[in-house]
Amino acid sequence: MVIRATVRAQQASDEAMTGRTAQEVILGTLALSEQKLISFQTHFDMRTQLGEAFGTKKAKKALKAVTENAIISAGGPGNMQTEELGLMDSIKTATEDMATQEELQAVIDQARPVPKGNYDADEIQDVYVASEIIGTEVLNAIPILEWQNKVKAQEPVNVPSRFVANRITRVAHNENAVQRLKVMRYLLWVIIFFVTTKQGKERGTRMISKRDELRINMEGAPDVVIENIRRKFSDNGVMRKTHMDLLITHCCVFACIIDNFEVNTLDLREDLKLEQKQLGQYFMEIGARMTQSKKGDKVDHVAKLVLPLQFPKMRQARQRKK
Repeated sequence: MVIRATVRAQQASDEAMTGRTAQEVILGTLALSEQKLISFQTHFDMRTQLGEAFGTKKAKKALKAVTENAIISAGGPGNMQTEELGLMDSIKTATEDMATQEELQAVIDQARPVPKGNYDADEIQDVYVASEIIGTEVLNAIPILEWQNKVKAQEPVNVPSRFVANRITRVAHNENAVQRLKVMRYLLWVIIFFVTTKQGKERGTRMISKRDELRINMEGAPDVVIENIRRKFSDNGVMRKTHMDLLITHCCVFACIIDNFEVNTLDLREDLKLEQKQLGQYFMEIGARMTQSKKGDKVDHVAKLVLPLQFPKMRQARQRKK
């Protein structure tokens, strides 16, 4: 058996030295880590400042996102100051009364430059009623006897409209289509009113003809009809975009009434001097559905008005990719 002895005072002194050394090592390590963290933070701040000053848009956007995420992570609802909470409450209060997408769509539908319609009607012929759109007094003042007599006598009726010329005989032969014949002649005068306008002084406007010129151009139109068209589709002799849109959608509705709510758009397109895409959009504004039918090399574009009407929907903003 081997017995070793150690002086207790020396043992305590060695243990103290060992503990002190460990403590110094730990404190030194923490100090070094803190120094490195400060150095890293300083380096990051410098990079951020350089990026904000000289970086590309993409780099600046990335730095902004990092900053916002840091703010969100650092401050939850529990860390918000009184001012921040007040701001959040005010934003919440302000957005409570914001219109929904359905409500915005309803406002857009009401603001469309289209003829007055009964959109709750159960029958398609009751949606757009000629007497309500044109006015009973004006509609009754439209003469059609001359056209009826010429058609019965098989005499040609010369009119400056392809749409009217290609349908007048068919409609005038129908004794029960008196109102449709009146609508057709009103449509003819509206087309003449539009195509005889000239470039306005302001960009995007048209100047209408003077009253004496309108009486000559719109042959056979009573003064009450001429004034009705002038007031409806112009303001102080000027047609703006809203007037033009309203006039063209009226023409689309009249065409639907005349053609029993299914219109080949070719003739009307030629009369109004529009592209098919433009005219198709106007037909969709009144709730019609556009279809195509191909016969050989010929493509017919047909606008059909059926219930329920389909109006263009409000476009939603496309979200940007992050």
